[in-house]
Amino acid sequence: MNITQHDLWHELPEHQDAIQRLRAESPHFASLFAEYRRVKREVQRAEENDLPLSDVAFENLKKQRLRLKDELFAMLLAKP
Repeated sequence: MNITQHDLWHELPEHQDAIQRLRAESPHFASLFAEYRRVKREVQRAEENDLPLSDVAFENLKKQRLRLKDELFAMLLAKP
């Protein structure tokens, strides 16, 4: 199975400096970033290991990952 990278470093390489800065300066951003990484790992484990998740549970994980990424990206764009 070909698994796509969904981490912010690969998807937003032009924002790497801002990501590092916000992780250091914003506890809220850092918390969301950690939660995004946790959910991303869960999705990745499910994809790689064919974990016993229902389709609905798997789709909910992917939606949660997307929601977190969208929120992080909005914070990156809002930061001067």
